[in-house]
Amino acid sequence: MMKDWIKTGSPWIWMTAGAVALSVLAVFFVLWMTAARGLTHFWPKAVLETTFRDGEQTVRVIGELRDREEVSVRRLQEAGFKIDSTEPFVERALIKLGNRDVTGQDFRWFPLPLLGEFRYPSDILTVERHEWGNFYGHLKAVKEGDRIVAEGPQAWPELQARVARAQTLFRDILRIEKYDIGDVNYRLEQLRLRERKLQLQGKLDDAAKADIERQREALQAQFGQLQEALQRLRADIARDVLVAEIADGQLVDVPLAKVADVYQANAMNVGQKIGHYARKFLEFLTDDPREANTEGGIFPAIFGTVAMVLVMSVIVTPFGIMAAVYMREYAKQGPLIRIIRISVNNLAGVPSIVYGVFGLGFFVYVLGGSIDRLFYPEALPAPTFGTPGLLWASLTLAILTLPVVIVATEEGLARVPRSVREGSLALGATKAETLLRTVLPMASPAMMTGLILAVARAAGEVAPLMLVGVVKLAPALPIDGYPPFIHLDRKFMHLGFHIYDVGFQSPNVEAARPLVYATALLLVILIMVLNLAAIKLRNHLREKYRGLESV
Repeated sequence: MMKDWIKTGSPWIWMTAGAVALSVLAVFFVLWMTAARGLTHFWPKAVLETTFRDGEQTVRVIGELRDREEVSVRRLQEAGFKIDSTEPFVERALIKLGNRDVTGQDFRWFPLPLLGEFRYPSDILTVERHEWGNFYGHLKAVKEGDRIVAEGPQAWPELQARVARAQTLFRDILRIEKYDIGDVNYRLEQLRLRERKLQLQGKLDDAAKADIERQREALQAQFGQLQEALQRLRADIARDVLVAEIADGQLVDVPLAKVADVYQANAMNVGQKIGHYARKFLEFLTDDPREANTEGGIFPAIFGTVAMVLVMSVIVTPFGIMAAVYMREYAKQGPLIRIIRISVNNLAGVPSIVYGVFGLGFFVYVLGGSIDRLFYPEALPAPTFGTPGLLWASLTLAILTLPVVIVATEEGLARVPRSVREGSLALGATKAETLLRTVLPMASPAMMTGLILAVARAAGEVAPLMLVGVVKLAPALPIDGYPPFIHLDRKFMHLGFHIYDVGFQSPNVEAARPLVYATALLLVILIMVLNLAAIKLRNHLREKYRGLESV
């Protein structure tokens, strides 16, 4: 009976179905774990206040409860904690203390038996700062210079108003530094390059020198005016200070110029927490990073990832399709073509870091250096294209993913019935017309499949990008308002490298951990969106040419 059942093939069907089910469950588990650990990062955490019995002393603790775990009592006793317990294991709590600039530590583990009762006073502030991370304390007063303008119950509404004012001034300062002064610096650099170019060409006469000097003086005068405006804004933003009492009883002044956000998490209702969550998530998507990439947003990394994938797709698609068309439709099938196909298949298994080394050596040093000598001699010795950048990263990944596109396109061309080709030729079409108007449109779904696989791999690569263009923090996006508007020579940020940098290079690992999960989830979502767009286009093409396939 069992043998007959095995002969029917049912065990293999059930085994295959079980393997698929397990794979789907594994994917959903990864997504669920990443989302659960990453998306909760933006929810306003309650701030507790308790006491910690450290030997004969009892100290106050203020912070956010971030994690709990069981640990052996013996291990805690060896670490110097005086714990009297008959149980072999007790729980300990990881509390984010903040105030790193005052206490020197951001996170600390505390054995729960040595902690007192947890309380959640409504007046405790959570202050997000541009530097030194979070600050926690009881709000005591708001000062303007050395004068106290509000204290007690009136301090919180006054603080909210002055924080809003400080944030407006901070945005004005950032706009002047990043855009206005950046524009002046850009034009000064263009003048310098123009002067150098004329000098190399032997055309730098007195009239040209006078014209360049006149423009330079005007720009320097504009730069001086912007510096004066910056000084006024910095003096204005520095006037307001909040005064808070921290855990050890000190009264600490926090300048509002350093405050990115402030809120009382313990006093928020559900609606306020949802609004706070939405605002923080939007900031995460649209702001620049700060605090060594462990705070702020990741917009430059999102932009850089999408830009690199689009440029790579524009490069790899035509080359992959042309190579596949030649090998399938034009080349004489023989040992040489078989060797080429084997080589293409083997290239798909080469480690990605090897492509990165090749890209650095050939694209950056050889090709980029030659471009600089031919077209940008006035900028030398500072490289323009002879340094890692978006173009070289895209070319490197195009070569890395080229075998995938070639193989998928060849498979699609092979599935086009011979009768379709013969019918087209019989009706008087040339071979080129048959290929362009009949064969390639029918094979387009397979081409899109190759592009989907190429995008999925390229978007997640990190190792080669570290050599050919990706940096920890890019000062400018590859697209801006200056000619030629799309700057393929610039370095860029990438979500995959951002995850690596925050997860493994961060000086504050515990603070960076939730951001790693949030960025990883965003990278998965971005790849899914790009793939879904390509899949939708592939399905449209498949439906459009379904009738031809049945011919």
